[in-house]
Amino acid sequence: MVQLKQTIRVLMADDHVIFRDGLRKLLESEDDIKIVGEASNGNECVHMLTKLKPDILLLDLRMPGKDGLAVLEETNHDSLTTRIIVLTAAEDERDAVRAMRLGARGIVLKQSASDLLVQSIHRVHGGEICMDSRIMAEVMKAFAETSDNGRRRDKPLLSDREKEIVQLVAQGYRNKEIAEKLIISEQTVKNHLHNIFDKLGVSDRLELALYAIHHRLIEHELPTSR
Repeated sequence: MVQLKQTIRVLMADDHVIFRDGLRKLLESEDDIKIVGEASNGNECVHMLTKLKPDILLLDLRMPGKDGLAVLEETNHDSLTTRIIVLTAAEDERDAVRAMRLGARGIVLKQSASDLLVQSIHRVHGGEICMDSRIMAEVMKAFAETSDNGRRRDKPLLSDREKEIVQLVAQGYRNKEIAEKLIISEQTVKNHLHNIFDKLGVSDRLELALYAIHHRLIEHELPTSR
């Protein structure tokens, strides 16, 4: 019996009509990707994101009225299952770090090859963090420079349960989803995360995911875009 691919519902948000047209044609050629909406500014994006609840949002960082970072700030990542990939023409690691801290799961440069964007959509939909390898290196560097390195353990002593939670956080699962998977309460998940943050010297979920990738604390290293 042939197993059908799951259709990935995508919302695009970009103020450049020509870029959106090209992006639409590219994605419509994929048999498992469906464009469910297009927004030309940040306000439209927020409205359509709430209404359509897509699987993936392709979000331009530079839009009139309300930019991509403002959209990320307004998004309720706990209640919305949409995973967000930021599209940017700039290579400013500061924006990349901020976007990831605000809940983005991927960063793709607009000048990247078309197959890279399609690959990123599939990877992020599957729960991975996905960035251009150079941007990933810069993001890692930025986190290292802003963190209190003296608090980090080279070989953190994590319990088996804590390792399970690190794995799930790195795969993009939220506290409620982790609780359901591990059959524990959401408060217990929060308690474990507090202990994990303290042991590893990280300050948030993204930093935990990046730390886990860098130190190979998860079963499979999450691949970055090439």
